[in-house]
Amino acid sequence: MANGQGPLAGVRIVEMEAIGPVPLAAMILAGMGADIVRLVRPGSQSMGGAVLGRSRATVEADLKSEEGRQLALALLDKADAVLEGYRPGVMERLGLGPAELHARNSRLVFGRMTGWGQTGPFASMAGHDINYISLTGALHAIGRAGEPPVPPLNLVGDYGGGAMFLVTGVLAAVLRARETGQGDVVDVAMTEGTITLLSMFHAWLAAGLWQDKPEANLLDGAAHFYRCYACGDGKYVAVGCLEPQFYAACLKGLELDAADYPQHPPSRWPELARGFANRFAQKSRDEWAAIFAGTDACVTPVLSFAEAPSHPHNRSRGSFIEREGVAQAAPAPRFAHAPGTVEAPTSISAEAALARWR
Repeated sequence: MANGQGPLAGVRIVEMEAIGPVPLAAMILAGMGADIVRLVRPGSQSMGGAVLGRSRATVEADLKSEEGRQLALALLDKADAVLEGYRPGVMERLGLGPAELHARNSRLVFGRMTGWGQTGPFASMAGHDINYISLTGALHAIGRAGEPPVPPLNLVGDYGGGAMFLVTGVLAAVLRARETGQGDVVDVAMTEGTITLLSMFHAWLAAGLWQDKPEANLLDGAAHFYRCYACGDGKYVAVGCLEPQFYAACLKGLELDAADYPQHPPSRWPELARGFANRFAQKSRDEWAAIFAGTDACVTPVLSFAEAPSHPHNRSRGSFIEREGVAQAAPAPRFAHAPGTVEAPTSISAEAALARWR
């Protein structure tokens, strides 16, 4: 944003056109006040539309032309960071690689976002979220026993292992550049971000607390107290009562006898899950939601995308905002003293982009 609001006010970033994690990372940074200019191909249509493209100015530039390249260089000369998600070597072939840019702007942080990383046997190979997380162990762990793994949308690789690590890495490098005057190249691989997210499971596996197969463990749907159940109306509730006191509150709401429903051992989980399923099927999702609202039972309704903005908790916090009839996330995280805002995406000329950072 160019309005000077948010904790990143004054930070200038050039965003190279991309899909997946780069636009989300830029959206998050813009929500925190960074002034971001997006460079896109002439006539390009963004997959994320006004949501993923919000709070940024977009400039059309053909980077394969000398004019487009000179525009990019002029902006990058004034930038604190650049975000790009091309395959390795593309920026170098455009004459916009780290060596060229650091020779002109030594403080520049070069954020590189790929699935496989900049090096390695798969570095130049195509892929998507499902492919990247398949090499980490994460996809293998998600789903029902004896059935194919279930793709967790593209939240784990693209966004959890990708966008969030791009944001973190770029901000860390910008802080260092402001102290030392030296920029950096941030090589963000979705595979490695996802592997980092799995750290607790690596520890549990080493300690013998996790079986390396799906639907056999505490957090993968095997436990009757950590899974989803169908209700009488065909909708679902999420049950996550891990701690004994929360499990007791769940049994109380379900009106089930604790003597008949011990939380452990795991050998009884399948049998107890059937009992839970029978009980939840006796009422609608919203009836159960009303019973458990305000308790520590850790039972909540599973909401659709359309339902989520209307939930009382989300409404009370303003977790969603609406722009031109589209419900979308409010800026997150929240800052008490430098709150971010959301602006509509804008298209500006090359001249306006250059004047912006003059």
